[in-house]
Amino acid sequence: MADFEGILPAIITPMDSDGNLNEAAFREVMEFNIQAGVTGFWVAGGTGESVLLDDEENMRIADIAADQNRGRVNNIMHVGAATTKRAAALAEHAAEAGVEAICCVPPFFYRQTDEAIVQHYKTVGAAANVPLFVYNLPSATGVEITPELMQKIQDGVPQLKGLKHSAMNQGNVRAFAEMGLDVLIGNSMLMLPAMINGATGCVDGPPNAAPEFWVEIWRAYQAGDIDAAKAAQSQGSKVTDIVREFGMHGVLKALLTERLGIDCGDPRLPTLPLTPQQREEVISRAAAIGVGRVAVAQSDD
Repeated sequence: MADFEGILPAIITPMDSDGNLNEAAFREVMEFNIQAGVTGFWVAGGTGESVLLDDEENMRIADIAADQNRGRVNNIMHVGAATTKRAAALAEHAAEAGVEAICCVPPFFYRQTDEAIVQHYKTVGAAANVPLFVYNLPSATGVEITPELMQKIQDGVPQLKGLKHSAMNQGNVRAFAEMGLDVLIGNSMLMLPAMINGATGCVDGPPNAAPEFWVEIWRAYQAGDIDAAKAAQSQGSKVTDIVREFGMHGVLKALLTERLGIDCGDPRLPTLPLTPQQREEVISRAAAIGVGRVAVAQSDD
């Protein structure tokens, strides 16, 4: 059994009216997902707008996530940055804050050699010395982690535990799994087929807003009820369709604001907020597939 498996939503970063981190809303979004049955969180990743936050904000998010979850689920904190020095500092802080693992995109903007990428991960991994996940997101970073490159990372980075696979080549899921890695699929529409192919779970933004669908996929799959898993995958994919049409950050913040009765704010600029008309359509379409208002109990101290 994998150490990191199941549903780990790539959690949003709620903002207040001034565009700053809304800690109370962040905690409530986490609690909503925990009560829904998620097994962890991918914190301050692409969905969490980490590259639009400063390092102090990302460090504060690590502190809050570790405190809110208190070991109930696995926090995988994203520490990726454009320089190795910054990524290593974020990794060191995340481990000190008490997260269960870290994740990191490869160096981006300037094209690096395989040797430089391995050295980057080696430095970042050593700074935290907790399980490390590679974030394979070539559409944003311009770097694809192939099985060949992953083997070099695995040989050089003892903290390597797995990866979030958000590349187009889904055939590599099996290759990564056969390397003994925990493979978390980064496309929530492909969770079920990816698990059949060797993935241990799913990390993506849409499960933030409707975790019940993806939790059901996981539970049904574990129980051997493939028909129920297919049905839940179909419902969850309708949420993902809305996200893809209107934009990840605006849609998830709008849906969580509506579902939890809290204000999760707007995306951080330069990402534009939804228009009032778009917001109304998003909420209406989500409600039509059962994604409506919920009540969230407070966690015990």
